[in-house]
Order: sequence, then C-alpha cells, then structure tokens
Amino acid sequence: MAKSKTIFFCQSCGHESAKWIGKCPSCEEWNTFAEEVIQKASKPEWRQESRYQKVTQPKTLAEINSENAQRDPLPDQELSRVLGGGIVPGSLVLFGGEPGIGKSTLMLQVGLGLNKKVLYVSGEESEQQIKMRAQRLNGTEKSTDTFYTLTETNTANIFNAIEALNPELVIIDSIQTLHSPLLDSAAGSIGQVRHCTAELMKYAKETNTPVFLVGHITKDGSLAGPKVLEHMVDTVLQFEGDRHLVYRILRTTKNRFGSTSEIGIYEMLGNGLREVNNPSEILISQKDGPLSGASIGATMEGNRPLLIEVQSLVSTASYGTPQRTPTGFDQKRLNMLLAVLEKRCGYRMGLQDVFINMAGGIKVEDPAIDLAVCVSVVSSLQEISVSEKAVSLQRLD
Repeated sequence: MAKSKTIFFCQSCGHESAKWIGKCPSCEEWNTFAEEVIQKASKPEWRQESRYQKVTQPKTLAEINSENAQRDPLPDQELSRVLGGGIVPGSLVLFGGEPGIGKSTLMLQVGLGLNKKVLYVSGEESEQQIKMRAQRLNGTEKSTDTFYTLTETNTANIFNAIEALNPELVIIDSIQTLHSPLLDSAAGSIGQVRHCTAELMKYAKETNTPVFLVGHITKDGSLAGPKVLEHMVDTVLQFEGDRHLVYRILRTTKNRFGSTSEIGIYEMLGNGLREVNNPSEILISQKDGPLSGASIGATMEGNRPLLIEVQSLVSTASYGTPQRTPTGFDQKRLNMLLAVLEKRCGYRMGLQDVFINMAGGIKVEDPAIDLAVCVSVVSSLQEISVSEKAVSLQRLD
C-alpha cells in the first residue's frame, strides 16, 4: 500500500491544490478549499478483471452503427418529454431537488413502471423502507421479478452486484452517500463524489446501460458537489416546487440528447406522483367570478404552449420606498415594466406597492408574458376585471 497524501479541493468548482489557498484561481471564490486525504492503492479485484474493460479503435462516421442509439420509451410521459423522448442507452442522468420534494418517489415509480431489469441502489434508506414506499405506489405486484434493491454505499460491493445481476437500468440514491475504497476521504466529499461519478460514467458508456443519479442541493438551490459533476453527466434534471403544495415541476438545465426548454408537471398524491397532461388545470386558478388583478398570458415551454394566469396586487405604499415582490417572475424585469407603465402610459406606479404571482408555482422567463403582467397590474390598479376568455399575446419579431 502506497503512502497516503493530502490534497486541497475547492468546494465550489473542485479545483485541486497541493496547499491551502485563500482565493480559488478557477472560480475566484474565497475560503472554499478543504483538505482531503487521497490514498494511492492498487486496483481492487472488482476492477482488475472486469468485463467492462474494452479497447476502442478509431472509426469513421460511416462505420459507426447508430441503431443502438434508439431511445427506450418510458411509461412516464412527462419525464420522457423532459429527457427528449426517452432514455438514451449509456446515458448518465443527474437528478436534483430539495429534500422531501419527491426525487426518490419519482425514481422508484420509473423503476417499477419499466418492464426491464432495474437495480435500485439506496444509501439513505433500508430495504424495508423501500418496500413500504413501493407498496404505497402500488407497484410491487407487477415488478417483483424485474425490480431489485440494494442498500449499499461501497462502490466495490455495488459493482460486484452489478456484474452478477447485469441490470438494464441502474438508479443510485444518492451519489453523495457513495464512497470508493480507493480514497480515504469521507462520503460526500469533493473527491469521493467526483471519483464515484467517474466510475459510474465509465460503466454506463462501456455497457450502454443508462444510470440515474439522485443528488443533493445546497441552500442556494444549486447541485451539491463540484461544478465539474454537472459537466461529467449527460443530463441534469431539477425537481422544483414547494413541499407544502401538491404540484411539482421537472425541468432540465442540461441535455446532450434534447432540448433544455421542456418541463414536466406532476401532482403529489398519497399513492405517488400523478402526471399533469393539461397544465392549464394548475396554471389557471378556478374563480367564482371575474376579479381584478388577474389576466391570462400565453408562453412556450419547449414545444408545448402554456396558458398562465398572472395575479397582481397593487396597493398604496405605506412607506417612502414602494415594494416590488414578484413570485415566479424576474424582479428587474418587473421594475422595467412598471417604469414603462409610468413613463409611457401615465400611471403613477412610484407610489404603489406591487406584488406579482404566477399561478401554479411556475417560474416564467419568456418575455412573451410581459403583456399579461402589464394588463394584470393595470387591472388591479384601476379595479377593472379582465374577461376570463381574454388571452394576452405578445408578438416577438
């Protein structure tokens, strides 16, 4: 066994340094370096004679067979839309979200719904907990023979089980709980997360087996671990929503096999997540009659048009500086729209508190929704209701 050594890693970007540095030269963040022990060891038995090792030769484009790149369909239409049409063989998908948002529930539903041999590796829950959740999802009867669970955090034991089982899909819950025997650092550290992800990526590419990784997020909403982790995977999915509300939104921030503008909408129920095929049922509130401050606008998310209700509340400012509080909308863009209403339309918005909310908890970045925001603000200011059959459309040429 070789002598172990110490390396400093940046907790933001994963930059390596032989000694502690105050400012990271890569991401220019201060006081982000942490010390980790790296142990140089010989290759373990589970990698020395692995059947995943292969020698590749250069090929022309005409020699490459593209038939193996066909997507595998999913029973979950919302997840299939976000991924770009299905699971690509050999892809590595990173799935992140807040604690309790439903990441494990969605991954378990996907594994139980597929008619394939699935290995679900959990480092956070016991086998009994996984079975209790599976019974709640009503999936144990149809997937008993093809769905396998493994409660393990050591990557050596995980790859031994993979070689013995030869699954068609691997789900890791979560990547922060895994640790490799090649490193002395604790599970969840920069070195462990990067090394375990590299091992799983090598396995996925050499065997054409798709792998789903569940990841934690930091307090600011970004994926925990080094930034290089997002560059290593093929697809990065983000599960958003309020844990106190029933609706969840799945969006992609990176996708090598499809668009990054598609979203999936789910409803959290007692027996799992339900797909919402008609987004208008959550993006347009059900009202008893016409109300001021509410307008409907049209926007595009990928290839799917969405009708979103914009809700506004405008009241006289009690203090010298008026409040501007948007929910699901950019605050700087709201300030610009209010300045346009005051400068060009003559409304004295400088004396009013303005609160904006996008119904359903969705975040809108499309500038086509600006007209609906202006209509909603003026409706609340003038106490004039907008017809429920009116839709604000903005032409962008």
